[in-house]
Amino acid sequence: MKYYSLKIYFFVLLFSFTSVLDLMAQGSAGSDATNELISLIDQPTAGILPKGNFNLTFDVMPNGVLITKAELGIIKNFSLGISYGASNLVGVAKLNWYRLPGFHAKLRIFTETRMIPSFLFGFNSQGKGEYRKSEKRYDIKSRGIYFAAAKNFKFLGYLSFHGIVNSSLEDEKITENINFGIGLEKTIGPTVSFIAEYDFGLNDNENKNFGRGNGYMNLGLRWSASYGLTIGFDLRNLLDNKQNSISDGIERALLIEYVREIF
Repeated sequence: MKYYSLKIYFFVLLFSFTSVLDLMAQGSAGSDATNELISLIDQPTAGILPKGNFNLTFDVMPNGVLITKAELGIIKNFSLGISYGASNLVGVAKLNWYRLPGFHAKLRIFTETRMIPSFLFGFNSQGKGEYRKSEKRYDIKSRGIYFAAAKNFKFLGYLSFHGIVNSSLEDEKITENINFGIGLEKTIGPTVSFIAEYDFGLNDNENKNFGRGNGYMNLGLRWSASYGLTIGFDLRNLLDNKQNSISDGIERALLIEYVREIF
Protein backbone atom coordinates (compact mmCIF):
# COMPACT_ATOMS: atom_id res chain seq x y z
CA MET A 1 0.00 0.00 0.00
CA LYS A 2 2.85 2.36 0.81
CA TYR A 3 4.26 1.86 -2.72
CA TYR A 4 0.98 2.79 -4.41
CA SER A 5 0.49 5.75 -2.06
CA LEU A 6 3.95 6.97 -3.00
CA LYS A 7 3.13 6.67 -6.72
CA ILE A 8 -0.11 8.62 -6.27
CA TYR A 9 1.75 11.30 -4.30
CA PHE A 10 4.41 11.52 -7.03
CA PHE A 11 1.88 11.99 -9.84
CA VAL A 12 -0.10 14.59 -7.84
CA LEU A 13 3.15 16.48 -7.22
CA LEU A 14 4.15 16.22 -10.89
CA PHE A 15 0.72 17.44 -12.05
CA SER A 16 0.86 20.36 -9.61
CA PHE A 17 4.34 21.29 -10.80
CA THR A 18 3.44 21.23 -14.50
CA SER A 19 0.26 23.19 -13.78
CA VAL A 20 2.31 25.92 -12.12
CA LEU A 21 4.68 25.97 -15.09
CA ASP A 22 1.72 26.27 -17.45
CA LEU A 23 0.45 29.27 -15.52
CA MET A 24 3.80 31.07 -15.73
CA ALA A 25 4.84 29.83 -19.16
CA GLN A 26 5.64 32.63 -21.57
CA GLY A 27 7.88 31.05 -24.17
CA SER A 28 7.41 30.82 -27.93
CA ALA A 29 5.05 27.81 -28.03
CA GLY A 30 1.30 27.51 -27.55
CA SER A 31 -1.58 29.91 -27.88
CA ASP A 32 -0.41 31.94 -24.84
CA ALA A 33 3.12 32.45 -26.21
CA THR A 34 4.51 35.93 -25.67
CA ASN A 35 7.53 35.44 -27.92
CA GLU A 36 7.33 35.00 -31.69
CA LEU A 37 8.51 31.78 -33.25
CA ILE A 38 11.71 32.91 -35.01
CA SER A 39 12.42 29.53 -36.61
CA LEU A 40 10.67 26.22 -37.19
CA ILE A 41 13.38 23.53 -37.08
CA ASP A 42 15.97 24.41 -39.72
CA GLN A 43 13.84 26.98 -41.49
CA PRO A 44 13.77 30.63 -40.32
CA THR A 45 10.38 32.31 -40.10
CA ALA A 46 9.23 35.89 -40.53
CA GLY A 47 9.15 36.21 -36.74
CA ILE A 48 11.68 38.50 -35.09
CA LEU A 49 12.88 39.42 -31.62
CA PRO A 50 11.52 42.66 -30.16
CA LYS A 51 13.97 45.46 -29.50
CA GLY A 52 16.03 44.72 -26.41
CA ASN A 53 15.25 40.99 -26.30
CA PHE A 54 18.07 38.43 -26.13
CA ASN A 55 17.69 34.87 -27.44
CA LEU A 56 19.99 31.97 -26.55
CA THR A 57 19.41 28.67 -28.37
CA PHE A 58 21.01 25.23 -28.10
CA ASP A 59 20.50 22.66 -30.88
CA VAL A 60 21.43 19.12 -29.81
CA MET A 61 21.60 16.82 -32.84
CA PRO A 62 22.84 13.33 -33.83
CA ASN A 63 26.58 12.52 -34.01
CA GLY A 64 27.27 14.63 -30.95
CA VAL A 65 26.42 17.90 -32.71
CA LEU A 66 25.79 20.96 -30.54
CA ILE A 67 25.10 24.40 -32.04
CA THR A 68 24.78 27.47 -29.81
CA LYS A 69 23.23 30.66 -31.13
CA ALA A 70 22.89 34.08 -29.48
CA GLU A 71 20.66 36.72 -31.06
CA LEU A 72 19.66 40.23 -30.02
CA GLY A 73 16.86 42.54 -31.11
CA ILE A 74 18.86 45.70 -31.92
CA ILE A 75 16.02 48.00 -32.94
CA LYS A 76 12.42 47.42 -33.91
CA ASN A 77 12.19 44.76 -36.66
CA PHE A 78 15.97 44.25 -36.86
CA SER A 79 18.11 41.65 -35.10
CA LEU A 80 21.68 40.33 -35.25
CA GLY A 81 23.10 37.04 -34.06
CA ILE A 82 26.11 34.75 -33.96
CA SER A 83 26.37 30.98 -33.66
CA TYR A 84 29.02 28.29 -33.37
CA GLY A 85 29.11 24.54 -32.95
CA ALA A 86 30.89 21.24 -33.24
CA SER A 87 30.26 17.58 -33.98
CA ASN A 88 31.36 14.66 -31.77
CA LEU A 89 31.12 16.98 -28.78
CA VAL A 90 29.67 14.03 -26.84
CA GLY A 91 31.25 10.62 -27.44
CA VAL A 92 34.71 9.20 -28.10
CA ALA A 93 35.36 10.27 -31.72
CA LYS A 94 37.63 13.22 -32.49
CA LEU A 95 36.05 16.57 -31.69
CA ASN A 96 35.29 18.44 -34.92
CA TRP A 97 34.78 22.18 -34.40
CA TYR A 98 33.05 24.15 -37.11
CA ARG A 99 35.38 26.03 -39.42
CA LEU A 100 33.83 29.46 -38.81
CA PRO A 101 31.11 31.00 -36.63
CA GLY A 102 27.74 31.58 -38.23
CA PHE A 103 26.33 35.07 -38.60
CA HIS A 104 22.65 36.01 -38.61
CA ALA A 105 20.81 39.17 -39.59
CA LYS A 106 17.06 39.77 -39.92
CA LEU A 107 15.08 42.73 -41.16
CA ARG A 108 11.30 42.49 -41.11
CA ILE A 109 10.09 44.63 -43.98
CA PHE A 110 6.37 44.20 -43.40
CA THR A 111 4.42 43.25 -40.28
CA GLU A 112 1.39 40.99 -40.69
CA THR A 113 -2.06 42.51 -40.94
CA ARG A 114 -5.44 40.84 -41.08
CA MET A 115 -5.16 40.39 -44.86
CA ILE A 116 -1.44 40.46 -45.64
CA PRO A 117 1.36 38.14 -44.37
CA SER A 118 4.49 39.37 -42.66
CA PHE A 119 7.66 39.48 -44.78
CA LEU A 120 11.27 39.30 -43.67
CA PHE A 121 14.63 39.54 -45.41
CA GLY A 122 17.47 37.64 -43.74
CA PHE A 123 21.00 36.29 -43.82
CA ASN A 124 22.14 33.05 -42.13
CA SER A 125 25.58 31.51 -42.70
CA GLN A 126 25.14 28.67 -40.18
CA GLY A 127 24.62 25.17 -41.57
CA LYS A 128 23.77 22.16 -39.39
CA GLY A 129 25.18 18.70 -38.79
CA GLU A 130 28.80 17.83 -39.43
CA TYR A 131 31.05 20.19 -41.38
CA ARG A 132 32.61 18.30 -44.33
CA LYS A 133 35.99 19.89 -45.01
CA SER A 134 36.49 18.01 -48.28
CA GLU A 135 33.15 19.31 -49.60
CA LYS A 136 33.38 22.72 -47.88
CA ARG A 137 29.83 22.42 -46.56
CA TYR A 138 27.62 21.25 -43.71
CA ASP A 139 25.35 18.20 -43.90
CA ILE A 140 22.46 20.67 -43.99
CA LYS A 141 23.41 23.78 -45.93
CA SER A 142 23.08 27.23 -44.45
CA ARG A 143 20.07 29.26 -45.58
CA GLY A 144 22.37 31.98 -46.85
CA ILE A 145 20.35 34.87 -48.23
CA TYR A 146 16.63 34.29 -47.75
CA PHE A 147 13.19 35.85 -47.93
CA ALA A 148 10.53 34.54 -45.50
CA ALA A 149 6.79 35.06 -45.16
CA ALA A 150 4.24 34.00 -42.53
CA LYS A 151 0.48 34.22 -41.94
CA ASN A 152 -1.42 33.36 -38.76
CA PHE A 153 -5.03 32.25 -38.41
CA LYS A 154 -7.25 31.62 -35.40
CA PHE A 155 -8.24 27.94 -35.52
CA LEU A 156 -8.62 26.02 -32.26
CA GLY A 157 -5.88 28.27 -30.98
CA TYR A 158 -3.60 29.39 -33.81
CA LEU A 159 -2.55 27.92 -37.13
CA SER A 160 0.42 29.52 -38.87
CA PHE A 161 1.77 28.95 -42.38
CA HIS A 162 5.36 29.73 -43.34
CA GLY A 163 7.35 29.92 -46.56
CA ILE A 164 10.94 30.70 -47.50
CA VAL A 165 12.99 31.29 -50.64
CA ASN A 166 16.75 31.04 -50.14
CA SER A 167 20.13 30.74 -51.80
CA SER A 168 22.81 28.99 -49.75
CA LEU A 169 26.35 30.33 -49.30
CA GLU A 170 27.72 26.84 -49.94
CA ASP A 171 26.52 27.01 -53.55
CA GLU A 172 29.12 28.08 -56.09
CA LYS A 173 26.48 29.72 -58.27
CA ILE A 174 24.33 31.46 -55.70
CA THR A 175 21.88 33.03 -58.15
CA GLU A 176 21.38 29.73 -60.02
CA ASN A 177 20.62 27.54 -56.98
CA ILE A 178 17.40 28.96 -55.60
CA ASN A 179 15.70 26.75 -53.02
CA PHE A 180 12.25 26.74 -51.37
CA GLY A 181 10.81 25.66 -48.05
CA ILE A 182 7.37 25.54 -46.47
CA GLY A 183 6.13 24.88 -42.96
CA LEU A 184 3.40 25.26 -40.38
CA GLU A 185 2.83 25.66 -36.66
CA LYS A 186 -0.33 24.49 -34.85
CA THR A 187 -0.80 25.41 -31.22
CA ILE A 188 -2.03 22.64 -28.91
CA GLY A 189 -3.36 24.36 -25.84
CA PRO A 190 -1.74 27.36 -24.14
CA THR A 191 1.87 26.10 -23.96
CA VAL A 192 2.49 23.49 -26.68
CA SER A 193 2.93 23.77 -30.47
CA PHE A 194 3.33 21.19 -33.21
CA ILE A 195 5.60 22.26 -36.06
CA ALA A 196 6.41 20.79 -39.47
CA GLU A 197 8.67 21.88 -42.30
CA TYR A 198 9.64 20.68 -45.75
CA ASP A 199 12.83 21.82 -47.47
CA PHE A 200 12.64 21.01 -51.19
CA GLY A 201 16.43 20.63 -51.27
CA LEU A 202 16.63 21.81 -54.88
CA ASN A 203 20.21 22.99 -54.29
CA ASP A 204 21.31 19.73 -52.66
CA ASN A 205 20.79 17.02 -55.29
CA GLU A 206 23.77 17.46 -57.63
CA ASN A 207 26.34 15.95 -55.27
CA LYS A 208 25.92 12.17 -54.98
CA ASN A 209 27.23 12.28 -51.40
CA PHE A 210 24.29 14.26 -50.07
CA GLY A 211 20.63 14.65 -51.10
CA ARG A 212 18.73 11.79 -52.74
CA GLY A 213 16.19 14.18 -54.28
CA ASN A 214 13.49 13.57 -51.66
CA GLY A 215 13.88 16.87 -49.85
CA TYR A 216 14.14 17.26 -46.08
CA MET A 217 11.01 16.83 -43.95
CA ASN A 218 11.16 17.50 -40.21
CA LEU A 219 8.55 17.42 -37.43
CA GLY A 220 8.75 18.82 -33.92
CA LEU A 221 7.03 19.72 -30.67
CA ARG A 222 7.68 22.89 -28.68
CA TRP A 223 6.75 23.44 -25.02
CA SER A 224 6.83 26.78 -23.19
CA ALA A 225 8.22 25.32 -19.97
CA SER A 226 8.59 28.53 -17.93
CA TYR A 227 9.21 32.24 -18.28
CA GLY A 228 11.13 32.72 -21.55
CA LEU A 229 12.11 29.02 -21.71
CA THR A 230 11.02 26.79 -24.60
CA ILE A 231 12.00 23.13 -24.95
CA GLY A 232 11.66 21.18 -28.20
CA PHE A 233 11.92 17.64 -29.51
CA ASP A 234 12.41 17.05 -33.24
CA LEU A 235 12.20 14.15 -35.68
CA ARG A 236 14.45 14.96 -38.63
CA ASN A 237 15.06 13.55 -42.11
CA LEU A 238 11.74 11.70 -42.26
CA LEU A 239 12.13 11.10 -46.01
CA ASP A 240 15.62 9.60 -45.57
CA ASN A 241 17.18 12.16 -47.90
CA LYS A 242 20.73 11.94 -46.53
CA GLN A 243 23.11 9.68 -48.42
CA ASN A 244 26.21 10.26 -46.31
CA SER A 245 24.67 10.02 -42.85
CA ILE A 246 26.32 7.65 -40.37
CA SER A 247 22.88 6.48 -39.26
CA ASP A 248 20.16 6.02 -41.88
CA GLY A 249 16.56 7.07 -41.47
CA ILE A 250 14.87 9.29 -38.91
CA GLU A 251 17.02 11.36 -36.58
CA ARG A 252 16.10 12.65 -33.11
CA ALA A 253 17.14 16.08 -31.84
CA LEU A 254 16.53 18.46 -28.94
CA LEU A 255 16.18 22.23 -28.75
CA ILE A 256 16.49 24.56 -25.77
CA GLU A 257 15.60 28.23 -26.25
CA TYR A 258 15.69 31.04 -23.73
CA VAL A 259 14.47 34.59 -24.40
CA ARG A 260 14.91 37.50 -22.02
CA GLU A 261 14.43 41.24 -22.23
CA ILE A 262 17.72 42.92 -21.34
CA PHE A 263 17.09 46.58 -22.26
